[in-house]
Amino acid sequence: MNIKFPDNSIKEYPADSTPLEIAESISPGLARQVITARIDDKLVDLNYKIMEDTSIELYKFDSEIGKEVYWHSTAHLLAQAVRELFPDVKVAIGPAIEAGFYYDFDKEIPFTDDDLEKIEVKMKELSKQNMEYERKELSREDAINFFSDMKEDYKVELLEEIPEGEIISLYTQGNFTDLCRGPHIINTGKIKSIKLMKTSGAYWRGDEKNKMLQRIYGISFPSNKELNKYLHDLEEAKKRDHRKLGKELDLYSISDDIGAGLVLWHPNGAMMRSIIEDYWKERHFQDEYKVVNSPHIGKGELWETSGHLEFYKESMYSPIIVDEQEYYLKPMNCPFHIAIYQSRKRSYRELPIKYAEMGTVYRYENSGSLHGLMRVRGFTQDDAHIICTPEQLEDEIDKVLVFSLDILRAFGFRDFKIYLATMPEKAVGTKEDWEKAALSLKKALDNHDIEYELDEGGGAFYGPKIDIKIKDALNRLWQCSTIQFDFNLPERFNMEYIGEDNQPHRPFMVHRALLGSLERFFGTLIEYHAGNFPLWLCPVQVRVIPISEHYEEYAEKVNNQLKENGIRSEVDHKNEKIGYKIREAEMMKIPYMFIVGAKEKESDTVSVRRHGKGDLGSKEIDEIITEIQKEIEVKK
Repeated sequence: MNIKFPDNSIKEYPADSTPLEIAESISPGLARQVITARIDDKLVDLNYKIMEDTSIELYKFDSEIGKEVYWHSTAHLLAQAVRELFPDVKVAIGPAIEAGFYYDFDKEIPFTDDDLEKIEVKMKELSKQNMEYERKELSREDAINFFSDMKEDYKVELLEEIPEGEIISLYTQGNFTDLCRGPHIINTGKIKSIKLMKTSGAYWRGDEKNKMLQRIYGISFPSNKELNKYLHDLEEAKKRDHRKLGKELDLYSISDDIGAGLVLWHPNGAMMRSIIEDYWKERHFQDEYKVVNSPHIGKGELWETSGHLEFYKESMYSPIIVDEQEYYLKPMNCPFHIAIYQSRKRSYRELPIKYAEMGTVYRYENSGSLHGLMRVRGFTQDDAHIICTPEQLEDEIDKVLVFSLDILRAFGFRDFKIYLATMPEKAVGTKEDWEKAALSLKKALDNHDIEYELDEGGGAFYGPKIDIKIKDALNRLWQCSTIQFDFNLPERFNMEYIGEDNQPHRPFMVHRALLGSLERFFGTLIEYHAGNFPLWLCPVQVRVIPISEHYEEYAEKVNNQLKENGIRSEVDHKNEKIGYKIREAEMMKIPYMFIVGAKEKESDTVSVRRHGKGDLGSKEIDEIITEIQKEIEVKK
């Protein structure tokens, strides 16, 4: 049989060959590292027997798919260890998550830290036994009987929801069997390094009406070196946590008195937000966008036409009754921008039209998923909608891609990971339309030699998209810009323009959120820079610190000179020792400190300190002002 590889090369193998044998034929090193394989569009175990011509892709741990399979396999090992140590415990579910895995257990008494240590030791013992993950397929009825005999009620409940006639797969390692679609790693010996992180309560299936289960979180790696690096990065991430720094730098807060997931911007944070918005507007005006504003609520019929009530209702808040009509808090800005477009007839000569808005939207998030600025219930989205002719589409996508990356770099971001997301299972439009739209996005990426990965099935329900994620110093990815094609809303709202032939035509529309959610972007900015923001963004760029009250008048003179030159500054008037004032300015991550005393007053200079660098010596005021202005202008 012929096997086609991702580089389009084709090799011949005997029938019944497995992905592991194919990996071994390429190199023994690859065989040791490979985790799973994709045969055509199906992920399979490494001992899966291939019977006919097909394509293959092999995944190691360094891939997202490889990590997911590896961590899900470790979740099974966790469940086995818990069952051996606590025989009366019932197992529920144990998926891989973004970093590691968890497993939920029905245990009346919560797990303790000592329990976690014992479970971790047991997992390591089991992993050394090199037990194979063996797949077995059963009918739904036989699977229900199997788990009923074991009194595993949660597995039975899951099975009863699966349609009759479907084949069910079970995986067994040693004396433990779990319900799972797979695939899994070849054996437990591949799991070299394990760390159980924490335990918490979790309602069965996330429903507060159900029983509270005990959840154990963990992570695993093919080597101790990788685990140690992860734990080091985790500690560094704690230092960068935007919730911690947001409080320390007095940027924002979230109050239970106001409501979960609703952000209060403090003066420092609001100043930064204003700077971001001013820069955003300036760049959009330069690029011929038209800035608009829209209401916070809209009629129910509007969201029916847009499709949001059909595809997005679970994320929308309950309606408000106004004049016996239903109104909804807006989850998106799109329908309002379309209404502006449709306020009069449009000619092809006007296109493209580019509407942009910093529009606050409201989306319901489960309380358990709320996370500082990263996941909130009310946020401001820097939406833009580009309405153009079909002939203009590729050029406009090309422009918006360059525009997005250029602005992100101004905020200090340098390393990006780009995804091209294709048609999901639940979508509107024909497959042919989706393929044409995805091709236009692909061409824009190819035109600029931008590397990207395919996100199969990751598109919005209304069209394919380009997602731009920022990679930080800890190699974490942060979702930021998105460029989405939409052939749904123009059709639903019957959008038209009069073409050169004097006939009505349907325009194309591109959604674009550059910063995404302003709240999430701000959280990303805090963690990416660890609070050490680029100078142009800092709410206070210079703090003038008089050595004693005798030099406060001179400090005010310097402060006024800075302000007159467009530099954000303040004087520290506290009655504290100079060392305390400097330490406090360092803690607040203020970029520049100007220390002034008798010598500085006499020579009309300032003693300059730079956050994180220390003493830069004495400088004339005009000289240091010029240096700071240049640094601000460069936006680095």
